[in-house]
Parts: sequence; structure tokens; C-alpha cells
Amino acid sequence: MTAPRPRPGIMEIEAYQGGKAETGNALPAIKLSANESAIGPSPAAVAAFRATADRLHRYPEGGSEALRGAIARRHNLDPARIVCGAGSDELIALLTKAYAGPGEEVLFTEHGFLMYKLSALGAGATPVAAPEKSLRADVDALLARLTSRTRLVFVANPNNPTGSYLTSDELHRLHAGLPEDVLLVIDAAYAEFVEHEDYDSGIGLAAEAANVVMTRTFSKLHGLAALRLGWLFGPAAVVDVVNRLRGPFNVSLPAQAAGIAAIEDTEHEVKARRHNATWLPWLTKEIEKLGLVVHPSAGNFVLVAFPAEPATDRKARRDAAAAGAHLEAEGLIPRAMGAYGLPHCLRISVGLEDENRAVVASLARFVGGRVAA
Repeated sequence: MTAPRPRPGIMEIEAYQGGKAETGNALPAIKLSANESAIGPSPAAVAAFRATADRLHRYPEGGSEALRGAIARRHNLDPARIVCGAGSDELIALLTKAYAGPGEEVLFTEHGFLMYKLSALGAGATPVAAPEKSLRADVDALLARLTSRTRLVFVANPNNPTGSYLTSDELHRLHAGLPEDVLLVIDAAYAEFVEHEDYDSGIGLAAEAANVVMTRTFSKLHGLAALRLGWLFGPAAVVDVVNRLRGPFNVSLPAQAAGIAAIEDTEHEVKARRHNATWLPWLTKEIEKLGLVVHPSAGNFVLVAFPAEPATDRKARRDAAAAGAHLEAEGLIPRAMGAYGLPHCLRISVGLEDENRAVVASLARFVGGRVAA
């Protein structure tokens, strides 16, 4: 008998693995593997979420109209050019499905967010990775890999997991080099954390250009990762296409309510940004003091490099795998980076003060040879 066959590309997908949440031992886990909000969601968002409990038998408003209005007011945008989704992941997948297919290509950087490759394969398109330069997106390398088959270019700005970003000039140069029929998708999931004056989230390009879309998320700064909530802003024609593809009730009622409250709670946003602005440089500096390489990050995480070659003596190992095992043995969960082509690195989210201090203390024991059993 012949079994049903999936589309080409599907079986090449290695299912996305989120950051681990458990250590496998009896110790309470400090999860620093998923770049979640260190301080959690706005109390107003929690209250709004709870207030929907007696309406769970009702379908949500299909177009997330009130939520789009709140986003538009906050960012001075046209709500008709916003689409909300079940996380920016859904929107990335919908854009790929809408504009790329078999025989066509989706372009991104070699250490870019994994969902770009997975979405391309899921649509039957060919994923193409352009090399980075010093763990930064290289505009020239991206432009050099454009072909007549390229349909989308994904750029995470800042990038996960490297933490690097393209400047406004670089982003505009990339767009200027693209054909008009190639869609540039700027994934600005970590935009709210960036403090550099030369940074550009892409919101201006998306407002002006017919082939640029910016995506954002409520999972990071707003602390609503459990609710799966994201949004995009782009040209009316692209928004129309995405709305035709998305499910009619793709954002739940609790997510819409919490999202409105979260984006209106500017005081909590300021608190979250200030926390990151304090502890990101502290974590970077303290880990560097241990003799480890910490790549510059504009997000809410650090990428830490370890010796690339493991020692032959197991007890003397100081590579990333050994460091990850040591941290987990002490109840701390970083993110291994092998899936991103960076097996010698660990990504560590910025946590609360005691969590950050615990990471540094644990790494100090690891580097000093006092490895946890």
C-alpha cells in the first residue's frame, strides 16, 4: 500500500525545540534558555487575562480590532495595516507560505532565527543562508545571494541568537539592493531593548515601501510568551494577503485582552527596559572577567563562547557542552546553540538580579575547575 506523502521539504524539517524548562534533577530550575521577560508581565495584563475567564465559551473577535487599535495608538500607525497572530512565528510562516513555494528561495543569515528555515521548508521553498561577518548580518553577502528565484529576505534586527544588529544605514542599503518583487521581512522581536542611536526597527521602511514588513512580539518585553501573541505592520496589499491566509480566530480572547493591557502599561515597559539596561552590561562584564568571550548583544540575552575543541580528559573539559551540563547541575538552564551552527556557544537570558548573580557564580566555579557533580 502507498501511504500519503507530505510535500517536498516537510521531512527535512527538524522540529523546533524551545528552551528547556527543567534540569532533570531535584533542584528548582532557573530558566534562562528562552529570552523570556525577567520581570514578567504587567499586572494590568494579568488582570485583563483573568477577566476573560467567564467568556471562554465565546469566540474571540476575528480581526483583533481592539488590539490592533491599541498597537496603532501606541506606535502612531494605521490599524488597517496591522495583522495580529499567534506569536510572530505564525506571521513569519504565513508570509512565507504566501510568497514562496517550490522552486523559489527564502534568504536569511547563517545564524538567523531558526523559524525562517523551517517556514521555508514547510512551504516547499528552498532556504538559503548567507554568511555573516563576525556574527553580524552582512548586507553584501545577502545581496550577493539574491537570484531570480528569491522571494523573501528575513532579517532579525536585533538577531537571535547573536544579539547583533544592522544599523539604519545598513538596513536601508539592504532594501535598496532588493528587487521590487522581493519581500523584506524585518523581525524586530527585541526592538524595545535596543538603546543604540543608529538602530532602526524597520517601522519606517514598512510604512513607506511596498515590499517591506516588520514583525513584533509580545513575548519578550511584554512578558506574554505563554499567550502566543505577535503582530506585523506592512503595506496594505501584503496585509490583505496575510488576512486571507490566517485562521479566522487566530488570536485568543485572553491574548487579545492581555495584549491591550500590556501595550497600554507604559510604566511596566519602562521598568522592563530599565532592568535589562542595568543587568545586560553587568552580566556581560562579569562573564568577561572570567576569561570567556561574550559577544555584544542589543537584546535581553548574551551569547557566550567557550573553547571550540573539547579536552580529551573529561574532567578537564571546558567546552560549551560541559559548561551547559555544569550550569544545569546547579539548577541553571542556558540554551545550547548547536542548532544555530554555534556549538561552542551558550545563550543565556538576562534574569532577575539573584539569577544573574547565580549564573556568574556558577560559571566562575566551572572556569575555576570546581565543576558541579
